[in-house]
Amino acid sequence: MAHESIRTARTERNAALIETMLLAASADGRVEPRELQILIARVIERPEFEGTDAEALNALVESSAKRLSQAAKLEDVLSSLRERLPEHRNRLLAFGLAASVAFADRKASREELGLLKTIQSALGISEAEVQRVVDTVQRGESLADVLGDPPELLFTETMVLVGAADGVVRESELMAMFENLAGDPVFHDVSRAAAEAALRTAITNVANEGLPRRLAALARGLTTRGQRKKAFQLAVRVANAGESGPGKAELKVLELLQSTFGLADDEVKKLTAEA
Repeated sequence: MAHESIRTARTERNAALIETMLLAASADGRVEPRELQILIARVIERPEFEGTDAEALNALVESSAKRLSQAAKLEDVLSSLRERLPEHRNRLLAFGLAASVAFADRKASREELGLLKTIQSALGISEAEVQRVVDTVQRGESLADVLGDPPELLFTETMVLVGAADGVVRESELMAMFENLAGDPVFHDVSRAAAEAALRTAITNVANEGLPRRLAALARGLTTRGQRKKAFQLAVRVANAGESGPGKAELKVLELLQSTFGLADDEVKKLTAEA
């Protein structure tokens, strides 16, 4: 039942994201081929849609277009978007996707700009966020630079940093990661497919960007004391996965995580004991 609820919420979120893009595409009364190309490209690159095959995507676009055509007024559509996108990060993503479509030909029309303003107001997007999104879209860069990394990805990446500390992720370490993803409450709203996608992305981030940059990303993304303590505890579980316990490389990464998260020695001792 829990997994079914997660799948339903994911489908509703993705439908809302597509509807926001379709709104932007049809703002001036017609949907241009270039706008559809951008819509598909953005869907393909976003992890929210990972695992959605072409047939399912077509069905999602068609059902979203039908929902929009049957809406009595724009406010009804916007109200539905707010309901299906309760988290601010997803609302900001929706606005970013809409802006990507509106600026598909590098310059948005008056109608498109007006609709973006309406979406901004309806979803509670700040002027500063709008500026960052528009600048990012106009430079042709990824929306990830505006959105930041979701917490579940950063939690996963903390485990990967420790597991890959000595250059090899052992089977016991990988199993510890999967056990955390499947059983720790911090991942209770994350589907199996999303968890596996987060693990792949985390491994890619560490491999491509290196330890210093990813530690900085962890510091930026995990801002609360609770998040940082949880991330450290997840890392300790992976470090302890081997029969002989953590090696020098794993202990070094744990020290760096402690420093990055600003954890006191007594906090680390308690988290390690409870891991």
